Amino acid sequence: MKYTHVNSYYAATRNLTTDFPALEESVECDVCVIGAGYTGLSSALFLAEAGYNVTVLEAAQVGFGASGRNGGQLVNSYSRDVDVIEARYGEKTARVLGSMMFEGADIIRQRIGHYDIQCDYRPGGIFAALNKKQLKALAEQKSSWEAYGNQNLTMLDAADIKHEVGCANYVGGLLDLQGGHIHPLNLALGEAAAFIGLGGKIFEQSAAVEITYGEPITVRTARGVVRAKYLLIAGNAYLAQNLDNRVTAKSMPCGSQIAVTEPLPEDVARSLIANNYCVEDCNYLLDYYRLTADNRLLYGGGVVYGAREPDDIEQLIKPKILKTFPQLKDVKIDYRWTGNFLLTMSRMPQFGRIEKNAYYMQGYSGHGVTCSHLAGKLISEMIRGDAERFDAFASLPHMPMIGGRTFQAPLTAMGAAYYALRDRFGI
Repeated sequence: MKYTHVNSYYAATRNLTTDFPALEESVECDVCVIGAGYTGLSSALFLAEAGYNVTVLEAAQVGFGASGRNGGQLVNSYSRDVDVIEARYGEKTARVLGSMMFEGADIIRQRIGHYDIQCDYRPGGIFAALNKKQLKALAEQKSSWEAYGNQNLTMLDAADIKHEVGCANYVGGLLDLQGGHIHPLNLALGEAAAFIGLGGKIFEQSAAVEITYGEPITVRTARGVVRAKYLLIAGNAYLAQNLDNRVTAKSMPCGSQIAVTEPLPEDVARSLIANNYCVEDCNYLLDYYRLTADNRLLYGGGVVYGAREPDDIEQLIKPKILKTFPQLKDVKIDYRWTGNFLLTMSRMPQFGRIEKNAYYMQGYSGHGVTCSHLAGKLISEMIRGDAERFDAFASLPHMPMIGGRTFQAPLTAMGAAYYALRDRFGI
């Protein structure tokens, strides 16, 4: 069976439309990467730049999973911010991880510039507060982020955010000019092209079906085999459940939905988001939106625990759009889709070793666009002999999901419902 991109706005407007071949041979290389999403592509590109011979195996197409379906927002930090990291893991860990929390977005901008990747990059992102409690938290976030080097932050009061966003629901916000937004699938395809240009190999429709650990590691697909000195498992939410239980047992795929409107007149688009920033609110179950290059509103939100596909995505997202922008009541939805991200119990990414020459990186819990690019740099440092920054993440405890595979989705959904109620009442 051939797996192709979901019917999304991104797939309809992707730059590279040719496919990569399937693996039908025996290949030897320095590093085998399983997964051609951002984690795998960033890792492969960093390693290829360092002179390694790298082969990437992809079960479907480049950017098939979250990397080609997400909201396209470059959001700094992690799913748990540095204050939570310090409270949980101590000041030293917070200091090390905090020093890296703006690096992922910088890597993306460097890739775009160096390799001339056409992915509609626009600077600037707004965190929008729906109540005074959220606004106070944003002021604390600003202070914390500035302490770690981000000097491109501006607090927005009610008048400021009303000027930036044509929505009456917000009491203020925080503008981060070190954030921004992109066409995520075109970023992935551009990174794949850069990797190929350095001599790398990508095989699509080539799911890893068996791993034999050793020296070398052997990875088998349906019609081929790769033998490598090192292995990186980077399948995230789309990794086959039975490939290696040590990687898949402590995380849970979750679905998020996105809808995209028909193109809007220029004046209407500017009235929604005056300076073309991306926006996300501060709720636990947050909504996020931005304008595309052709002036469509792209709007995402909601979480389906356990990665079930909802029956009617438009029915879930359209009310959110109208709550934010009631002036769009007559606007048509042209695209709608769902995609999975990988949730961890701690909401922190999971990096680790499963054998002395085999590694995994996954579980960004909704902050994967930037952190996955940082991950690629860290695994490159690790394989080249500098493990310090990789180990800062690998040392974090990887807690099992409560309830195991049978009950983790309903129990997590119950917890989310509790926080959704807190959001609703501003407590």
